[in-house]
Parts: sequence; C-alpha cells; structure tokens
Amino acid sequence: MKRLVPALICCLLCIQTKAQITPFEASSDKNYTANYAEIIGYYQKLVKPHPQLRLFNYGTTDAGKPLTLIVLSRDRVFDPVLIKKQNKRVLLINNGIHPGEPEGIDATMMLVRDLLQKNQLPKNVVLCFIAVYNIDGCLNRGISRINQNGPRMYGFRGNYKNLDLNRDFIKADSKNALAFEKILNTWQPEVFLDNHTSDGADYQYVMTLIETQKDKQNPILADYTSKILSPELYKRMAKSGYEMTPYVDEKQETPDSGIVSFLETPRFATGYTAQHNIISYITETHMLKAFDKRVYATYDFMVALIDVFERDAKLIGELKHKADEQVKNQTTFALNWQVDWQRYDTLVFKGYEAGHKTSEVSGLPRLFYDRSKPYTKTIRYYDNYIPTLEVNKPVAYVIPQAWSKVIELFKLNNIVMHRLNHDTTLDLQVYYIDDYKTPSRPYEGHYLHSNVKLSATNQRIHYYAGDYVVFTNQALNRYIVETLEPQGVDSFFAWNFFDSVLGEKEGYSDYVYEDVAAEQLKNDPDLRKKLEDEKIKNPDLAKSARAQLNFVYRNSPNFEKTYLRYPVGRLLTDIKLDIQ
Repeated sequence: MKRLVPALICCLLCIQTKAQITPFEASSDKNYTANYAEIIGYYQKLVKPHPQLRLFNYGTTDAGKPLTLIVLSRDRVFDPVLIKKQNKRVLLINNGIHPGEPEGIDATMMLVRDLLQKNQLPKNVVLCFIAVYNIDGCLNRGISRINQNGPRMYGFRGNYKNLDLNRDFIKADSKNALAFEKILNTWQPEVFLDNHTSDGADYQYVMTLIETQKDKQNPILADYTSKILSPELYKRMAKSGYEMTPYVDEKQETPDSGIVSFLETPRFATGYTAQHNIISYITETHMLKAFDKRVYATYDFMVALIDVFERDAKLIGELKHKADEQVKNQTTFALNWQVDWQRYDTLVFKGYEAGHKTSEVSGLPRLFYDRSKPYTKTIRYYDNYIPTLEVNKPVAYVIPQAWSKVIELFKLNNIVMHRLNHDTTLDLQVYYIDDYKTPSRPYEGHYLHSNVKLSATNQRIHYYAGDYVVFTNQALNRYIVETLEPQGVDSFFAWNFFDSVLGEKEGYSDYVYEDVAAEQLKNDPDLRKKLEDEKIKNPDLAKSARAQLNFVYRNSPNFEKTYLRYPVGRLLTDIKLDIQ
C-alpha cells in the first residue's frame, strides 16, 4: 500500500499538470486556438486550486452566453469597491473581440496560469481579463479570414447579430457591449488593453501597437504615456525579441510613404475607454507571421504592461485622479479631429521592398512585397491631430425621459443624473438640425449621420416631472459632451438615436390652407415681405404656387416647432431647479 501512495501522487500531479496546459500548447504545431468550451473549461479547472483567481459572469451576450471575467487578486480581495478603498489599481484586458484574431485568448490562458503557479501576481494591481468577448463569433468557427497565416481554424468577425463589436461601444446595440460597459464601470480600470491582429502591409515586425492618440487623450495622461509608459513598453518588447512599431496605417499605398497614427473614435473600444480617462492600448500582431510567434509576442506585451503598471501604480492612480478633476472643470471639448499633415515625427522602420507585377487573376498590375529584400529606413510618422470642431459645454443638459436608450446608457456609465420633481418650463438653448449627410447603405446597422449643420436658438421648453438633468461637472464630461452634441463624430445623433425628430408630423390640405395663408399674409406684413424677398432670391419659388404656400406655412405660427429640433436642451445658466 505504501508503494502505491507515491505513484498515486505522481499520477495526480500529472493529471493536474496536463489540465493546466492550454490547447494551444498541447497542439503539436502551435497553430491551434482554443474553442469556446475549451476556454471556459480551462479556467473552471484552473480556479479550483487557486484562491487568488475568481470568475465572474456578466449578463448574457447575443448568443445567450454570459461574458466571463477572470480576476486575479494577490490579496484575494474581489470586491471592486474595497479594491479602490485599498488604493489598488485595476488593469482590464479584452480578448477575442474579433475571434479570427485570437492571440490574446491563448496568450491570456498561459499568462493567468503562469502568474498563479509562479506566485508572480502584482501587489498593487488587480488583473481583470475578459476570456473571450465575442462569444458568438468564437462559436462560429471556420476559415473565413483568408489573408491570415493561421491558426488552422478560428472564429468569425461578426457576432450573432452580424455586428462588428469593435464598432459598437458607443451605440451598444449588442448585449455584449452592454455587458462590457457593466464590467468597465464596475471595476473602473486605470489601464485598458484590447488584443488584436492586423491586416494591411507586409513588414518585419510581429507586433505593432495602437495607443490612444496623444492629441485626443487627456493631456495629463498623454504626457505620461508618450514620455514614460509607451517608450518603456517599446524598450521591453525589443528586449523580449519581439521588437515593436506603431500600427502600420499607410499614408499612401506602402509604409514608405509614411504611416499615420490611428484615430480611435468612441465607436472603438479604446476610443470609448479614453472618454473615461483610462490609459488605453491595442496590440496588433502581424497577420502574416506564424501564429505561435503572434501568441508569444502578445504574452510578452502583457507581461511588460503588467510590470510597468505595477512599478508606476501609485503615479498612474494620481494621474488618473488629476485627469478626472481636470475634465470636471474643462469648458471646451473637441468633437472631431483631422491629421495635421504639416507636422510629423520620424521613426526607423523595418519593412520589405514593395513593387508591382502582373496579376495571375486579372492580368493587371498588382502590389506585392518582396521578403527577399528587407530594408531599414527612416520614414515619416504622422502622429499629430488637430480639432476640426469644438464646443463649449453648457451648465447642464436636459434630456426628456422619452429617450430611454440614452438614459439607460448614461446609467450604465455611472453618469450622475437628476430628475425634475414636477413639470417645469425652462429657458435654455436648443439646436435645430439644418443639414446632415447620410449614406445610402447602412454601416453596422445604422445610417450614420455626418457633416451635421446646426443653428442654435433660445426657447422656453416645457419639461415633465421625471425628465433628466445632467450637470457637466463630472469626470465623465467627455462621454457626456461627445455623445450629446449632435456634431460629434460618434454622437448619439450620428448613430440615429434621435431620427424621429427628422420627420414632420403635421401637414395641411392645399385648398384649405390657401384661405388661411392669405389671411396670414394680410395680417402679417413681415411675413409678406419675407415671402417677396425669397421669391426675388429664388426664381423657382416664384414659379411654384405650392412652394410659396409651403413657405408661408413653414414661416407661420402653425408650423411645428419640434420638427428638426434636437430634443436635448442646453442649460446655459446655473439656475435653481427642483430636482431629485
């Protein structure tokens, strides 16, 4: 019997060790990514012997599965409120938003195990990992991402509603996005990472990086990331053997023309998190490199990020607090940006010579990269943006309770809101939508508005008890202003939240209104003059009886004031309100 005990222990250890090997590591060619059942099963086994690991499920995604969050806490504290009281920091890492880009999924499985088994959890940082974000796409495995070198089989980019979830954060059409926003606003990380795979040009690097564009980022955070954090990450990745370059978005056809800093607006994960004053990064491994190298490069980047975050935890917390306080008092906000082509930096870039040859498909010239001709060149890096539109914040926004999706998203994002205790008439500023452009085909389920032109006017508006007042003295002012100002590139208006105000609800019968209009013109000389002046300026109006009748109607007291009136009011003076 005594002889059996060591053998039994050895057997149990072998079973435990085998259970802790990831499917990626277990594959002979390291060209396999775990499927959804393997991912969840792996963490469920890993959690049992490790009290410093806990799994949390949030909501249900569009495929009916909960969004699983893996949390590592050295002190075994898993209460987000208590973690903040203990002056701990939080790192949130997202994986599998595009399941055809699964490196983060497999790298995280290895990293979580290694941190636990080697007892290397950071002291001052709690680590949160989303096991796989687009569960729907992960379940839909195939080989549809044709321009990528492995793995053998992987998930699909779209989710169960065929949405690209990395275009869904500000509009939150998916249950996945709602669950993510719940996680973000519950755990309130100071740093966020989203793991991806690139497409586009060919070059020598396995890893490229997108960081929140410095001119769009809060300046307090931008100063730290651009001078300290990002340079340190680049240095550590070079030492790891996976030298890194900024994400390759070519100015023209190839990187030789220069690369342009990616502008992640709030539809993207890091654009949304930047509104919360969170330091944010996206890894983009190169699609044509072997899958195992892409996984290990992602692993090494996460290690570097965790190490530097732990080192600078106190400083990052202080900077986050300062940024929040600054945004509370900030008065002017940018709504749109464009590249400043007159200013650029330079960087040393390792690429491959590009050329053109005859296509075997079309017989026409096609682009190709010659891997037998690597080069190292100094190229231009266009990393400067300038605002093309700015707005001054009001004292508060007033939102009618009818716009329930806006209210629910504000609640989810911890926006402080007050409700009117009784029906109230307010003097405030309102916008009228003068013009906008809308594409002929939908984008991510919406006909996205752009080039919005507004006119502002002061009106007395009647609001009802229960309508919402949102004061702009909050750390989340960027989220508030960028969603509620109609001209914002990813505003709620741009995403069609308020489209019902774009249609008229009343009208008239011509033969009836003819007599009424004649009486109005007789009694209102100013209206008569306005019509005559317009006829002189517009010959087509002068030739059309129907158009003239419509002109009188639209300029008469009968015309509906709510047509094209943006329903969110801007309170410009700090008045006393009877609010909850």
